[in-house]
Amino acid sequence: MKYSEAMNFIEECNKAGIVPGLDSIKELCRRLGNPQNELKFIHIAGTNGKGSTLAYMSSILKCAGYKTGRYISPTIVSYLERFQVNGKIISQKLFCEIVIMVKQACDSMVADGLPHPTAFEVETAIAFLFFLEKKCDIVVLECGMGGREDATNLITTTVMEVFAHIDMDHMQFLGETLVAIATEKAGIIKPNSTVVSGIQYDEVYNVLEEKADLSGASFVKLTRDGIGKIKYAIKGQTFEISSAGMPGEYNSEKAVTKFTTPLLGTHQVDNAATAVFAMRTLDYMISTHCDTCMGMNRRITDDIIQKGLDNTVWPARLQIVSKKPLFIIDGAHNPDAALRLKESIEMYFADKKKIFIMGMFRDKAVEEVIDIMCPLADMVMTIATPDNPRAMSAVELAEAVQRVCPNVTSLDSVEEAIEMSQMFADKDSIILAFGSLSFLGRIILQKQ
Repeated sequence: MKYSEAMNFIEECNKAGIVPGLDSIKELCRRLGNPQNELKFIHIAGTNGKGSTLAYMSSILKCAGYKTGRYISPTIVSYLERFQVNGKIISQKLFCEIVIMVKQACDSMVADGLPHPTAFEVETAIAFLFFLEKKCDIVVLECGMGGREDATNLITTTVMEVFAHIDMDHMQFLGETLVAIATEKAGIIKPNSTVVSGIQYDEVYNVLEEKADLSGASFVKLTRDGIGKIKYAIKGQTFEISSAGMPGEYNSEKAVTKFTTPLLGTHQVDNAATAVFAMRTLDYMISTHCDTCMGMNRRITDDIIQKGLDNTVWPARLQIVSKKPLFIIDGAHNPDAALRLKESIEMYFADKKKIFIMGMFRDKAVEEVIDIMCPLADMVMTIATPDNPRAMSAVELAEAVQRVCPNVTSLDSVEEAIEMSQMFADKDSIILAFGSLSFLGRIILQKQ
């Protein structure tokens, strides 16, 4: 099978759309020999921040000497970024070999009268086979949009569940209230595992703790009081974190420690602190020979944690892609992410002329994102996210933006937006492209 044929197969699978539930992925993996049962997982869910929290943890685990699998979506530049081990992307050759096996299993399901698995289910099965082939010590596994009925939730060998910040998103699938959404995401919690929560609203903490108690899982939470002496800078953030949020048997009584993250954004302190908190918890579990992490014997010291933070790369999240003019990209596509982006732009670039490039999917809270971000702009250029049926047209998006920023122009392509924004920029300007991740990869390629 050629790579183009493998990708055609994935594209065909996309026609199945989104089908919540575990029956299909369980049957697919059963026919593939249940590769997921031979692996250990850190399962991560959340609304915003789960990707960068995952990136931090993956880097830290690699620095600790663990062969670490990483499964993420969406991707920025290459589809194959979904499947990584120690930061290395799966080769086209191995990807095609695995797709052949998965396609055969899918065909046999259809022949037996069962529905064809969705693209996400197929990708999840590919990930499991890849990580098993590479003999990973641990896999950091990112949920899709939900939790309880997410295809990744068929795993049973979870060492730890980590929850990045949970907020409103995907309401048509997950529920109309924060408690309902948190309940769906809490569905990944497994019996006898350890649950680590990052900074949450009180009602979310309550949902997670209640689900952990019902599952017989240990629950630890990072609170705002556990993070202090934060210093924000365009070259990175520093913060101090204690083990104050690790109660009972998990309280390692470590002194407050200063950490630094190279990633920009005020929200990255929360994400980095969540990763630090989770890795300190895992280190304690390893030191006490916890049943769920048997075979993991390399300690994760604070020095290793800092080295992992230093080496973390997370593209398209307040990423500077060029400096003359200063050109930044960020995948903020829902209200919570937009609020965090607004906070960062106001902190770092309050005195700069701001030129925005914006592209959004129509099934997102477009009006809310516009209300949060576009009053900051001196100029907004709208584009349609390329090659995606969910994309809002540039003209329609411009009409929505005009309500809060009259200086708005709709453009035909990402390339045209890059060229025009640079024409209008001067030494006191920043260009910010934000919204759907699917168009930001084109900007990265243009700027390389």
